[in-house]
Amino acid sequence: MSELAVPALSLVVLVGVSGSGKSTFAGSQFLATEVLSSDFCRGLVADDENDQSASAEAFDVLYYIAAKRLAAGWLTVVDATNVQSGDRQKLVELAREHDVLPVAIVLDLPERICVERNKARPDRQFDERVIRRQRESLRRGLRSLQREGFRTVHVLKDQAEVDEATIVRTRLYSDLRHEIGPFDVIGDVHGCRAELVTLLESLGYAVSHDDAGRAVGAHHHERRAVFVGDLVDRGPDTPGVLRLAMGMESAGDAIVVPGNHESKLLRAMRGRKVQVSHGLAESLDQLAAEPADFRTSVEGFLDGLVSHYVLDDGRLVVSHAGLLERYHGRASRRVREFCLYGQTTGETDEFGLPVRYPWANEYRGRAMVVYGHTPTPVPEWINNTLCVDTGCVFGGRLTALRYPEREIVSVPAQEVYYEPAKPFLTDMSEVEQRDPDLLTSPMCLLPG
Repeated sequence: MSELAVPALSLVVLVGVSGSGKSTFAGSQFLATEVLSSDFCRGLVADDENDQSASAEAFDVLYYIAAKRLAAGWLTVVDATNVQSGDRQKLVELAREHDVLPVAIVLDLPERICVERNKARPDRQFDERVIRRQRESLRRGLRSLQREGFRTVHVLKDQAEVDEATIVRTRLYSDLRHEIGPFDVIGDVHGCRAELVTLLESLGYAVSHDDAGRAVGAHHHERRAVFVGDLVDRGPDTPGVLRLAMGMESAGDAIVVPGNHESKLLRAMRGRKVQVSHGLAESLDQLAAEPADFRTSVEGFLDGLVSHYVLDDGRLVVSHAGLLERYHGRASRRVREFCLYGQTTGETDEFGLPVRYPWANEYRGRAMVVYGHTPTPVPEWINNTLCVDTGCVFGGRLTALRYPEREIVSVPAQEVYYEPAKPFLTDMSEVEQRDPDLLTSPMCLLPG
């Protein structure tokens, strides 16, 4: 028996010529409500499932229903020949539009079997030439499916493989709803290793050290740390922060999402052309003094980071730059870019920095979203969202949210390690607080 992995939220595209057994396979592996058949949709619009003249209208119906299902978060299976690259591309675009993964399952059975099956069907008497043309199209496109955008491709070459196949629904990497906490969500560290150790100890973690006296882990017998990204750059000890966070993550004591600084550092370490600015030079210099095996482990660690996580049965979402509700638990380049960079208005402020679009002002989701990215003098609840980047590297504080208690724990920076591009307020008496339960007007646009 072979297992075909299919993400629990995905668009599954069956590919195969007429008579290859797609409908039978779909009926045995998926719920009837999950399968959208082009034949059935022809029947809906023309009272005849074999009326090829109704195909355009039938596919309009199919795409419409598929879009509604994907928007609602339901796995959807498209049962059609899909042997033409143009037809498949429409489905890949539909998956991207709804930020789900497209999966292709190809039934590449011998031509003679498909011809015999069509002859045995009184309601369908396709000329053999039709089957041959369909199979030629299928064979031409078989090697290009991943280039077309399909994240996973399963190919079944004979009936025995079809009979032995079993669909296994897998969690998306971002789906940690089974992890219920309690958690300590820690804001942007930016190389401030000493403050991170102090904060962890304040939270009750026992920090462990190696023979050289370096912090290599931290354990709490009841809690788990969650880092919102931007562990690196600007501060005095990026390698020390990475060594500690990597040790915690490998021991199961921490969960880490990437920030935009991790993304840029990874590209730089791989020799990609990047602008060495905003503290990247400091990280590269510090890492250059480390052993080659450590740099290799750092590269692997950064490469494996997942854009965001949905935790505690969907009640908590952690992402570096925040996340719109419609992106929670979704997977696409657009979702990842939002997680890393957030939204901007397209304008720049008087300091030449991009004006960030205040997505939190419009947020109305059930899940609490905790993030960093844009430093604020103090954490501020806005519509069930919280930014825990309090500018430690700029002389502010390093902050953690204790979840689900909604308690804030922070420690002051030992010094100003990096001068910000625009003034960073550190006098807490000057900060105006708002009622955490007050919804913010979506019309309020404030530069971040």
